[in-house]
Amino acid sequence: MKYKIFISDFDGTLVRDDGTVSEKNKAAICRYREQGGVFAVCTGRMTPAILPRVRELGLNGLVASFQGAVITEIESGKTLRCSVFQDELAYRVVRMLEERGHHTHVYTAEKMYCNVADEALAMYERVCGVKAEIVPCLHEFARNHSLKIVKAVVFVEKERRAQTEETLATLFGADCYVTSSAHYLVEVMPAGRNKGEALAFLSDYYGVDPQEIAAIGDMNNDIPLVAAAGGKFAVENAEEGLKRIARVVPSCENDGVAYALERYAMEEEEHE
Repeated sequence: MKYKIFISDFDGTLVRDDGTVSEKNKAAICRYREQGGVFAVCTGRMTPAILPRVRELGLNGLVASFQGAVITEIESGKTLRCSVFQDELAYRVVRMLEERGHHTHVYTAEKMYCNVADEALAMYERVCGVKAEIVPCLHEFARNHSLKIVKAVVFVEKERRAQTEETLATLFGADCYVTSSAHYLVEVMPAGRNKGEALAFLSDYYGVDPQEIAAIGDMNNDIPLVAAAGGKFAVENAEEGLKRIARVVPSCENDGVAYALERYAMEEEEHE
């Protein structure tokens, strides 16, 4: 087997626009696991939003959520790692987001809070299968309740996403990692917390060299993951920055994960 571990992003990579995983992807994952491969999901979703989905797929082992800041055992639900912001930095980040008028989400390991109830939130809740607690002033609430914040997210119009990502990266500087996980989401994490770090955790946990790990994704938040892997894949619908460092396979809607598994991961030598 070319790659002993295959790590996939979830939304826009493995799961289609209608919220389902195709039968072709499911079958390829099953064959890969039957041959001894470890198939893992690494997603920006919060843990309660991804655990039911990976269990539906019959996966075991570990799942990485919150861009890899949280690592969880799928079967037991036991948390192996949970990395959070330092309190004062978290409160400052949330305050600055709210002062700029952003529709903002704040996450602890188990709960989601939002400063506005609108259609964008309702759509997000439907997609992820979670409900937010509405809090008009998030930064005061977070401080008063001593929330241990894993990440903050802002909703933006698709056309403003790249500029918002750039602006927030400049604003928070070296203290934070700013990325995008969807065309309408910009995420703020503590510096150093990214999917590449999650790959390193899985590499150590399973005792598999990163060069024997493959990874696939579609958005900017997947760049550290794919860059750290020996097998680098991007679905056709991926961001251009990710496609520049990866082998491009069919789109999410056209079973790109299955293609990468069957054509490359389960082969001793890659097809040219």
